[in-house]
Order: sequence, then C-alpha cells, then structure tokens
Amino acid sequence: MITAGDFRNGVTFEEDGQVLQVVEFQHVKPGKGAAFVRTKTKNVITGAVVEKSYNPTAKFPTAFIERKEMEYSYNDGELYYFMDTETYELVPINESDLSDNFKFVKENMACKILSYKGKVFGVEPPTFVTLEVTKTDPGFKGDTATNATKPAILETGAEIKVPLFIDEGEMINIDTRTGEYMSRA
Repeated sequence: MITAGDFRNGVTFEEDGQVLQVVEFQHVKPGKGAAFVRTKTKNVITGAVVEKSYNPTAKFPTAFIERKEMEYSYNDGELYYFMDTETYELVPINESDLSDNFKFVKENMACKILSYKGKVFGVEPPTFVTLEVTKTDPGFKGDTATNATKPAILETGAEIKVPLFIDEGEMINIDTRTGEYMSRA
C-alpha cells in the first residue's frame, strides 16, 4: 500500500481497477483548510492523462509493472512476435498494443515488453537506434539555410526530417522518443 503523501514521479498504483502512474505531483498546504496532493496521473493501459487531487492520507495498492527485455522477431498481419531471449518462447503482441515510436524498430532489435498481471499493454523500443536512409532527395551544395531539413524514408518505412547533407544509403542515429535525427552513425 502507498499513501498519496508518498507519491513521487514514476510511482504506479491502482485506483478503481485502473493502473495509474504519477507524472507530476505537488504537495499543497493552503493557509486555510487541510493539505492535499495535486497530481497528474497517466493510465498505463490506455495512456489517458488526468489531473486529480488526493487527501495525503488516502491509501492505494501499489501496482508492479513488469518490464521484460525481448527481441522483435517478425510480424504476421496484425500480430507482432517477440522472442524471450532466455526461454526462446515467441510471444504474439497485437498491433494496437504497440506505441507510435515502434516504427523505428527493425527485426532482431531488443525491446522492453510492459505487462501488468500477465497482460501486455505496451512495447518500449530502444531509446536510440541506427537505421539506413533508403529514400531521400539529394542535397545540393550551397542550397542551405539555417537548420534546413528534408524528408527521408528509413529502412523500417518510417519518415523523418534529416539535414540536407544526408544521402541515400547512409546510416543515421535516431532518438525514438522524439523521432528526431541525432547524428550520422
């Protein structure tokens, strides 16, 4: 059990059958009246963010989210298969449980599978990945302005903005959290 007074960023707890994670919290002690905890919580299953105030003595069951590293193997229609590297067991995950930044993952990459009480609700790709640019327009010398970018399609099919000096066939580093070009590999 955890009390609202013990809330910190990243803490997960159960409330009304939902698993919530504290995104922001603030202990408020008004001049008049009782103290309270103002929070911004995210439902880890649906992704909905809600702001709510709690009494600091309110108690909630702690929710333990399992993060297991697995290797992405292949996809078959709407099912994506991940292999447990210890048992070599294949785990199918529905396309709807994948995050938007999964478009930067290629086969044989290690990802973290998020589950709660055995139910998978999300896949966390690696923070930084190195991918090949398969299609982009050529950049011309002198054809620059400050921080000019152009669209590029990567080997996974994802499209991002890259600087003008990047050509087809080059390997680049990408931050999967923001989907932005970081550097040449």
